[in-house]
Amino acid sequence: MRKPRDYDAELQALNDKAKQLRTRKQTQLGELVIATGADALGTEVLAGVLLAAIGNDDASRKEAWRKRGAEFFQGASHARRSAGKDTGGAQAIDPGAQPSAGTPGTA
Repeated sequence: MRKPRDYDAELQALNDKAKQLRTRKQTQLGELVIATGADALGTEVLAGVLLAAIGNDDASRKEAWRKRGAEFFQGASHARRSAGKDTGGAQAIDPGAQPSAGTPGTA
């Protein structure tokens, strides 16, 4: 006869693993904020920028942000030099900016 499984112990182990993963994700996000220099922004400004980025449906703008992020992680010196400068990316996620009439996905 097979040994019965201890489902409670397995569930507890999975919960512990999930907690570790959430903690690691939170730590890595904090490290990313510091590495990009975004920790110099106020909390409200940083939250506003992130919310504007989430709400942006412009695929070309998101692709430009993705490329800048990839350059940053690849260690491109240009990406690190311009991380805090406005090269169009900051304007693109400005929460107060009015969308153009021809921008798809905006109401």
